[in-house]
Amino acid sequence: MEGKLYVVGTPIGNLEDITLRASRILAEVDLVAAEDTRRTLQLLNHLGCPKTLVSYHEHNRREAGEMLLRRLNEGAQIALVTDAGMPCISDPGWELVDAARKAELAVEMIPGPTAVATAVAASGMDSARFTFEGFIPRKGRERRERLDAAAARTEMTVLYEAPHRLERLLQDLCERCPDRPMALCKDLTKRFEAVERGSVEQVRRSLEGREILGEYVLVLGPWAGEQDPASQAMDPETLLLARKAAGDDKKEAVRQVTALLRLKKRDVYQLAMKIWADESTGSGED
Repeated sequence: MEGKLYVVGTPIGNLEDITLRASRILAEVDLVAAEDTRRTLQLLNHLGCPKTLVSYHEHNRREAGEMLLRRLNEGAQIALVTDAGMPCISDPGWELVDAARKAELAVEMIPGPTAVATAVAASGMDSARFTFEGFIPRKGRERRERLDAAAARTEMTVLYEAPHRLERLLQDLCERCPDRPMALCKDLTKRFEAVERGSVEQVRRSLEGREILGEYVLVLGPWAGEQDPASQAMDPETLLLARKAAGDDKKEAVRQVTALLRLKKRDVYQLAMKIWADESTGSGED
């Protein structure tokens, strides 16, 4: 019998959301590779199909991945599940799928719930187009650049965040797009599911003084940036001048305009050099 990897979507909260097909596959496979074996054990006990569980997550994906590929080559039937939802979305499961396909092993998808799709539907906003950002980096230039890009994007944008970092993320978004409509989705499909809607600033203020627990998905609604007249011009020189007038130094102005217009940093920097040089020249004239 040839080995096969089943990529199985599991509930994001309510265990009743497991599909009939997913239940059957989990009952039939030889072993289950899980991001969180304790959480997956609860699901398997709920289904009445205890299985051999193998840990597969961000920190052991290489060693565990090699072992799972070996078992697949030996003919094992393996189910890959994530902590909750569909594997390979904001989780290292894609690396195992990629390796299995490169090895020409059979891979079968068993679709299930996803937090991103559930939150988009729950937001009640136009979702004709949306960008999924997942988890934003915790610090550094990449964090700033991705937040700048999210704030500048006109279509819906979906982000994930851990509860202990939520306040900081909302504050960072407030600095970029405080008036943008958003929906903050908490504990989707669970008993205390909640969706708070309003502007980014309104949602941030609503959390002040409250204990932040649970799992969160942030949905930034479609936005044309009306709150910032400079952003409507979409002209790098105008935007650089606006950032300079606002007090930004050259480096910060280049960073923001590059992210907003998605231009090459080198081109924006050369234009900024001219603008700041003109200021220096002018300041010496009587």
